[in-house]
Amino acid sequence: MKYFVGVELGVKNIVVGVVDKYGKLIRKESIPTLKDRPYNQIVEDIGKLVINTLDQEDIDKKYVKYIGVGCPGTPNAKNGTIVRNYTLNFHNTPIRTELEKYINLPVYVENDANCAALAESVAGAAEDIDCSVTVRIGTGIGGGIIINNKIYSGFNYAGAELGHMVVSFNGNKCTCGRNGCWEAYASATALIKQAAEAAEKCPESTLNQVTNKDYTKFTETIIFDCAKKGDQTAKDVITQYLFYLSEGIVNIINILQPEVIVIGGEIAKEGEYFLKPLKELVSSKTYCQEVRQTDFKLAQTGSASVVIGAAMLGVYKNMMLHGNVLI
Repeated sequence: MKYFVGVELGVKNIVVGVVDKYGKLIRKESIPTLKDRPYNQIVEDIGKLVINTLDQEDIDKKYVKYIGVGCPGTPNAKNGTIVRNYTLNFHNTPIRTELEKYINLPVYVENDANCAALAESVAGAAEDIDCSVTVRIGTGIGGGIIINNKIYSGFNYAGAELGHMVVSFNGNKCTCGRNGCWEAYASATALIKQAAEAAEKCPESTLNQVTNKDYTKFTETIIFDCAKKGDQTAKDVITQYLFYLSEGIVNIINILQPEVIVIGGEIAKEGEYFLKPLKELVSSKTYCQEVRQTDFKLAQTGSASVVIGAAMLGVYKNMMLHGNVLI
């Protein structure tokens, strides 16, 4: 039996998972990232956690084929570095070389959203579908594009930054420095900001009652729960938010025409209450409605998506190079 190890290197936590050849998660462990440390200390912790996770499952390293690391930012998948990541302050950081000091196995490095898209393609909502796009809604908006069962990231590995398409010319300032990016209007951060602004204008709103006017307590769940209970302010916030979200999704569909768009992140837990009106908005805006339309699905790999996708990187990178899966 061959196994694969996936690592999610996040701002808050390092997560390591062991996956079988079908993309099934066997075990997952995590530790705090402590992101303000030097990168070599962070990577050393990754190596130790990988070894510990394998030991916990009583898996000998000789049965592990590859290790994959999913990290926010721009990777250079060829040389295994993170070219730039602002949240972790990585700049040309040699993840592969450093990690191989602790574990003598092939290491692959990729953007975390691309890993999540691969996970959904291998073992999730887009399984057995050639062309799909996964949109992860969180602090920002991450995107992963799968074309002919392969990650598409452009000639320089920096593609699929879907959150930074402009949906409002001269609009709100984005963390990237531009104005009007989709992320500035349709991320979870943007939804919470919109809810706080609306609640401040409507003191009688349930949004104020459940948080005692402490808007730092807002979450996607609280906002949707208030709307479900009939609070008009919350309903209006969600209506506006879904409008912005649909604008970006329509752009993706008109450009790529994927068979499926997978929506991930905490907001996906809202299920059909969230998805049904979004589908209706998108359906009313897409170009050329006479052809078969893109389907929508909620992510199925959940919080393990980056780990699963990272674990399968080696398999699919080799499939791209050699035309087969080396298991």
